Amino acid sequence: MNIDVSPDGRYAIVTNNGVSTQNVMIVDLQSWNVAQTVPIRRAWLGIRFIENGRRFLVSGGDDNRVFIYGINRGRAILTDSIVVGDPWPKQRIWLAGLDADEQNGRVYVAAREDSSLYILDIAGKQTIKRVPLSGRPYTCLVAKERNVVYVSLWGSACVVVIDRSTMNVVRTIAVQDHPTDMTESPDGTRLFVANANQNTVSVIDTENGMTTETLNAAIVPDAAPGSTPNSVALDSAGSRLYIANADNNCLAVMDVSVPGKSKSLGFIPVGWYPTAVRVVSATGEIIVANGKGGTSKPNPGGPDPAHPNPHEEYIGSLFQGTLSRIASPDFEDLQKYSRLVYSNTPPSSGTIFSDPNPIPDKVGDPSPIKHVFYVIKENRTYDQVFGDIREGKGDSSLCLFPDSVTPNQHALAKEFVLLDNFYVDAEVSADGHNWSMGAYATDYVEKSWPTSYSGRGGEYDYENGGIASPSSGYIWDNCLRSGVSYRSYGEFVTNGKTPDDSVTANTPSLEGHVAPLFLGWDLAYSDIDRYKAWEKEFERYEREGGLPSFQIIRFPNDHTEGTRKGSLTPRAYVAQNDQAVGLLVERITHSRFWKESAIFILEDDAQNGPDHVDAHRSTALVVSPFVKRHFVDHTMYSTSGMIHTMELILGLPPMSQYDASARPMHNSFATEIDSTVYKHREALVSIEERNIAGAYGQERMERMNLTREDAAPDLEFSRIIWKAVKGTYSEMPPPVRSAFLRIVD
Repeated sequence: MNIDVSPDGRYAIVTNNGVSTQNVMIVDLQSWNVAQTVPIRRAWLGIRFIENGRRFLVSGGDDNRVFIYGINRGRAILTDSIVVGDPWPKQRIWLAGLDADEQNGRVYVAAREDSSLYILDIAGKQTIKRVPLSGRPYTCLVAKERNVVYVSLWGSACVVVIDRSTMNVVRTIAVQDHPTDMTESPDGTRLFVANANQNTVSVIDTENGMTTETLNAAIVPDAAPGSTPNSVALDSAGSRLYIANADNNCLAVMDVSVPGKSKSLGFIPVGWYPTAVRVVSATGEIIVANGKGGTSKPNPGGPDPAHPNPHEEYIGSLFQGTLSRIASPDFEDLQKYSRLVYSNTPPSSGTIFSDPNPIPDKVGDPSPIKHVFYVIKENRTYDQVFGDIREGKGDSSLCLFPDSVTPNQHALAKEFVLLDNFYVDAEVSADGHNWSMGAYATDYVEKSWPTSYSGRGGEYDYENGGIASPSSGYIWDNCLRSGVSYRSYGEFVTNGKTPDDSVTANTPSLEGHVAPLFLGWDLAYSDIDRYKAWEKEFERYEREGGLPSFQIIRFPNDHTEGTRKGSLTPRAYVAQNDQAVGLLVERITHSRFWKESAIFILEDDAQNGPDHVDAHRSTALVVSPFVKRHFVDHTMYSTSGMIHTMELILGLPPMSQYDASARPMHNSFATEIDSTVYKHREALVSIEERNIAGAYGQERMERMNLTREDAAPDLEFSRIIWKAVKGTYSEMPPPVRSAFLRIVD
């Protein structure tokens, strides 16, 4: 998450804030070895050397304290802490970025849940003042020359200036969406602010508080949001600015030596999702923290806590962060690096399917498909459901819900198209519903969910709009801007107090566009009842017309409740979900809209199960008169590619760089129409089957929170589901490691 380099350039301290063990690592920059790993219960972002490198500070996240460590020859020891409040959930403060004013013995720390800045006394180990802010902050920076502190407001598109003498807000400077990391020029006359949601860095004149330049960090100037510049660093001369583009997996390099006349020098490839960039003043060497490491991986052994390394096979813990070290590049190096970045990051998908196709090649071209139905489900991998289909690349030993449990999904895959190379862009539901609806997960989502999913604090606030929202909004915002009619059934809604109460939209652009009696997340409410609520409206559209061009339909119950006493068994839940899918497809195919329709079905994420190819591989279905019949499509597709396909049908522009560049699903479609209708399959297992008393993991399930997505501990939950289906004494197969590379010229 963050790096700080010691004043002498010998050591770097790195905060690691993932799902499993959190720690601070001390890296010896001469030997490039980890000198020490210091476990920490909770941490988040804030880290800073003080006293000329003899001590350092770490923000304790939802422990709501700042930890003080002494360090000598690369070895650290906890010496003290400053308590700001009681740990979460007693107090919701969440300490984030921090900085120190050593001359006055003060620490400034941003509190992201408390929407405030705390001013702390180092010697007295106490709070001097809490300064309320107008939005959630990310970090703060003590000015070099001016008697102020800068605070970036993550969700408010501004930087707040606080006077260090009066400890009051004296100025608010407008920047762009999601300001995060900041750095100052050596003379303190300019402040550089990374705007994560807008591909930009704002350059601010610190004297008058005005933005003098906006630097575009994207690899093409007209790119949609999606570069995610979230960290900045200057070389010692203040002439080169390095910008970490988290979602382009690169650094943008800018010549900022002449104020007001900055220019691009090129790009440097780094690892997956760089979260921090720093420069070693003594050597000019660049250090980069790559939040997700290097590559995605399979997880055939999990999620399974019985594995020798219980965190290794859970998708939230698969990706171990890395550090990159890069010598200060000269002109030739930057040319070479830039070419590699461009080859790794295509600016657009281009036309990849030259034959006539119902999916247009570009936005605005006509399509014979007029109605799109988008069905979103919860958390299954490909092998869990389709691992038993011989025509696809599956592992039957990992299949929990074969055709006996999911006869409709199996029939649809066989009658239409089997997609065995489809990958969700997300790791969990927090980013899954953002990827599935926006083709993007903001840095707020990516940097927050590991803390909440590991039980270290924070609320599930990822489907409520607000700070989690991309600047371009979600697909319904895209429809609204383009004049395309739309309706949501259960997605981004809040249920009423009873099933008879109307649901409410969670974002303004969905108000008036949600089905009032179609419930969102509620595992006690049957997906078949959800289908019936949808069908009631659909019948009215058949009678009266006005069917929206785009519908989102949420069927979440394949999530299951594990072995909770009295609940449906996992296979009953999945069979119920499968039945709802089959009924929906049957009803559409028997309607007057069928000949102009396409149905797209996917999981929001694939976190709750194993897959022998990759932990992101998941089930997906496309159903339409224009879809090929009895076809296996091995083309690599993604969540964003499915969204891109729907956008091309509906005439919608892309929302982010991801759907702009993702491969549309041309190969699954044909020009010849086959309007054969679909007849749903009855469940082959009881959809009323209940867990018996004493089932494996039942006692633990009683203490799990299933009132919202992913609140239960995924490791245990997934193991319980496995044993509920395969038997108490069954074990998941051992892990398999595979290469997962894309070869380019």
